[in-house]
Amino acid sequence: MTIKTIPWDPTALLTSDEAIQEYLEIAFEDGDVTDIAIALGNIAKAKGMTHVAKEAGITREALYKSLSEKGDPKLSTLLGVMKALGLQLTVIPAHEAA
Repeated sequence: MTIKTIPWDPTALLTSDEAIQEYLEIAFEDGDVTDIAIALGNIAKAKGMTHVAKEAGITREALYKSLSEKGDPKLSTLLGVMKALGLQLTVIPAHEAA
């Protein structure tokens, strides 16, 4: 008997600001650019891709492409998406990171 599986969709769990913050912090801690883009994409999907794209000043299609596994968003796209999601990047010395 073969077990059927479906891909896990984290967007259903991204319902609070705290969950979004923790999810994104983990992606940034790992430092993998693809993971960060995918995490931002999942958060954008949870918030509404059309709304986020409009607020970020890019097309919905460009947002999907930038925040996919094969995407490599420009810094301006990254910052625009972060702002559209009501988030900001904060820099702290690595030795202070918890």
